[in-house]
Amino acid sequence: VQLQASGGGLVQAGGSLRLSCAASGSIFSISTMTWYRQARGKQRELVASITDGGSTNYADSVKGRFTISRDNAKNTVYLQMNSLKPEDTAVYYCNAFRGSGSQRFNYWGQGTLVTVSS
Repeated sequence: VQLQASGGGLVQAGGSLRLSCAASGSIFSISTMTWYRQARGKQRELVASITDGGSTNYADSVKGRFTISRDNAKNTVYLQMNSLKPEDTAVYYCNAFRGSGSQRFNYWGQGTLVTVSS
C-alpha cells in the first residue's frame, strides 16, 4: 500500500490550499484516514481524521478553517485548508489506519510541505 500526498506549497496568510492523498491498494474504503503535521522542532500532531463511515474529527487549532473529506471511488482523502496562518506551516502527512477486524494496518505517506508566509 502506498499513500501519495500532494498539494502543498507556499501561500500567504489568509489563503487556501487543498491537500490530496491518494492510496493504492484495496484498503482505502475500510481505513480511517488522518492528516498529521509536523512543524520544525515540534512533535507530529493530528490535524483531522475521517473514519470509513465518514465521521470527522479536528484539532482545535484548525476547527472552522480546515475540512477533511474522502472519495472512496478515487481512493483519495482531501484536506481543504482555508484562512491559513503562519503557524500552519509544517510538513503534512496522511495516514491510513485500521485497528480492528481481520485486516489491521497503519500506513504513512511521504509528506507534503505547506509554508504560510505572513
